Amino acid sequence: MTRAVNLSPKSFVRKFAPSSFPLVIKGRAIDHDLFEAQGETLGKIGNLEVRLARTAKEVKKAQRLRYRVFYKEMSAIADGQTQLTRRDADPFDAICDHLLVIDHASKKRNKLGRITPQIVGTYRLLRQDIAERHNGFYTANEFDLAPLLEANPTKRFMELGRSCVLKPYRNKKTVELLWHGIWAYVLRHKIDVMIGCASIEGTNPELMQEQLSFLHHSASAPEEWQVRALDHLHVEMNRLPAENLKPKEALRALPPLIKGYLRIGAYIGDGAVVDHQFGTTDVFVIMPVSNLNARYVSHYGTDAGRFAS
Repeated sequence: MTRAVNLSPKSFVRKFAPSSFPLVIKGRAIDHDLFEAQGETLGKIGNLEVRLARTAKEVKKAQRLRYRVFYKEMSAIADGQTQLTRRDADPFDAICDHLLVIDHASKKRNKLGRITPQIVGTYRLLRQDIAERHNGFYTANEFDLAPLLEANPTKRFMELGRSCVLKPYRNKKTVELLWHGIWAYVLRHKIDVMIGCASIEGTNPELMQEQLSFLHHSASAPEEWQVRALDHLHVEMNRLPAENLKPKEALRALPPLIKGYLRIGAYIGDGAVVDHQFGTTDVFVIMPVSNLNARYVSHYGTDAGRFAS
């Protein structure tokens, strides 16, 4: 018989938490210039390639993938335009970079009869300098980013969003390539902080009170990185006392994306937001690059060279 060990939520997450490091691993500083020389392809594993979308047609393919995952597989509610085009699209797509995982072994014939490789994963990336020239960050529709941005005027922020992977490709290889691409992009643009929303499926916070409470007690952002949900949307996350939680069960119930964020050292903001259109409850994620798990950086390389083509 094994003896049960009771861990507090904070203690439990420390098993996954990073040790802070300056952007130097094993005495070697990150070389931004070296990354620039790698070209458009950010990485490859076998038949899979990760890179940025090069054309409007590729962005449309990413939107179709998002539609397939968010609206057909999950419970997002499509408006007339979305149903007509069968694409998940919004005005932010025009100002974002679109990270793609492409399977060169899985090819489909397009409307013009040309055979093209299939896009099987995507992430949407929005840098602060671009956001500020337009309508700000997408997540500002749900969370008050102003205090965070004003408190860090010299740091470069980047928003992550619209992450999805085609079901047969939800495996270690595809996820590794997506994260390799993000890390390479962070180096190229000298990003200091990654932010974004992560979603738990469902719109009833009572049914996810253990997950929300676990995130509140174990991963709340310190004051200098805190972001709060807008008052009229704010859903309390501190729904259960820490001593009443079962950390292993709560962690297991979280979506893989949120668990991945926690492993690399993410903080969670104050308050969740129910997104009725997408059928989810959103939490805010803050990932200062200087706090990222050293094992994550070592794995992909301080120059993003592990899967470089």
